Amino acid sequence: MSFYTLPTDIYTGKWREGHIQGIAVDLEGGYIYCSFTTILIKLDMSGKLVGSVRGFTGHLGCLAYNRADGRIYASLEYKNDVIGKGILKSLGLDGQIKNAFYIAIFDGEKIIRPDMSAEGDNVMTTVWLKEAVEDYLAVLEDHGKPIEHRFGCSGIDGITFAPVPGTGERRLLVAYGIYGDKTRTDNDYQVLLSYRPETLFPYETVLTSENIHAAGPEHCDARYFVRTGNTEFGVQNLEYDPYTGDIFMAVYRGRKEQYPNYSLFVIDGKQPPQKKALVGHAGMTGEVLSLKQAGLFDKSSGIYGYEFRYGSTGMASLGDGRFYFSEDHGQNGEFDSHLCLYRYTGAIPAPFEKIE
Repeated sequence: MSFYTLPTDIYTGKWREGHIQGIAVDLEGGYIYCSFTTILIKLDMSGKLVGSVRGFTGHLGCLAYNRADGRIYASLEYKNDVIGKGILKSLGLDGQIKNAFYIAIFDGEKIIRPDMSAEGDNVMTTVWLKEAVEDYLAVLEDHGKPIEHRFGCSGIDGITFAPVPGTGERRLLVAYGIYGDKTRTDNDYQVLLSYRPETLFPYETVLTSENIHAAGPEHCDARYFVRTGNTEFGVQNLEYDPYTGDIFMAVYRGRKEQYPNYSLFVIDGKQPPQKKALVGHAGMTGEVLSLKQAGLFDKSSGIYGYEFRYGSTGMASLGDGRFYFSEDHGQNGEFDSHLCLYRYTGAIPAPFEKIE
């Protein structure tokens, strides 16, 4: 299919595995991939189902297509919390889940039919993320009071391949989910872990229900912070856009009254990270990325952002100013989405317009 004659609306069909979480586009191959919480589906650009992968008892989130190796990367969470238990219940299962967070890597060429097995059909490997697990399990103290989850880490979700802003060094970036607790001050930054993609390859391991493994790098390359103010569960979708050179972060808006609580934030791709004191972190410093000084501006907090309805359940940059955004729906336990074509305008308050 020609890059320039893409459909303006691709329908996913209805699924019962959970709402859509993320999308990724392989333009050269002519495929689009969608995660519906516990299933990955592969469609052609007309919306015809090519194949699917089942067998997750965890939360499959944001997706990213890697042109360098032709594979699809995803965030994958296994949590023994209300979300994890809800997933087990939806699958008709019971029991405990071991807390573990992974980058899941799918070989799209091998996804050739519906209902393939994540465990048995040799289509998926996983890499364990040590820092995310440690931050999720951490118990800190604040004036003698125990505080769970360092940085408010609830796990991981957003994922993208991007040059590190201001440096051009290509990395895989993985964003934390962040608990939206209004009573704490250390959850007002988005947290991004950075990895050289090639350093992950030696750790790729097949994940099974009997092997919730811990094969992964000892450390990430870097940990970056982006001050956005409070959100509900952090960056839902993270997407690098070659057209603007920026990184887009779609979130579920926060609830702290001192912040504007925008639904979309943009990391400035031209500004390198700077070591700064982290506001609300009792003297801790970190490598801080800058929000682009465009869009809406909240003078009291110094935060820039946009109000845009879509993105939190899937966005994919096509590299020429166009994006696919998921317009999701759910009713009676069935979930679907129209993947609609938009163009970037930079307008305020919403920087995208729909292509009819």
